[in-house]
Amino acid sequence: MKGESTHTTAAIVFVLHGYEYLLGFVIVCSLVCAAAIILSTLLSPRRTGVERRTTYESGMEPLGAAWIQFNIRYYMFALVFVIFDVETVFLYPWAVAFNQLGLLAFIEALVFIGILLIGLVYAWRKGALEWS
Repeated sequence: MKGESTHTTAAIVFVLHGYEYLLGFVIVCSLVCAAAIILSTLLSPRRTGVERRTTYESGMEPLGAAWIQFNIRYYMFALVFVIFDVETVFLYPWAVAFNQLGLLAFIEALVFIGILLIGLVYAWRKGALEWS
């Protein structure tokens, strides 16, 4: 009985065998983030005053109100760019492993690119790509 409980406890500890590197990576990333926050808190200047509270924008004094309205086309243009940029990043792992994937993966990539093209045509027809 005594040997069984020790064996059972040892089996529970090693359930996630093979994830040691992931755990180490998470711990190191957490420590780096915590160290960056702690260092910035310790090393940041603590002076306050008029100069510290003024707005600084590219070395120039800001002119006018900060609450101006921008045309929605700028945001639409930026969103379309970000969407297609991120979707293009998804094609990179596919291109790296192209030789091992086979015909089905090639067809899936063509479907993916086709969906992207349909989205591009839709955005073009709606005028999301018009700058002026």
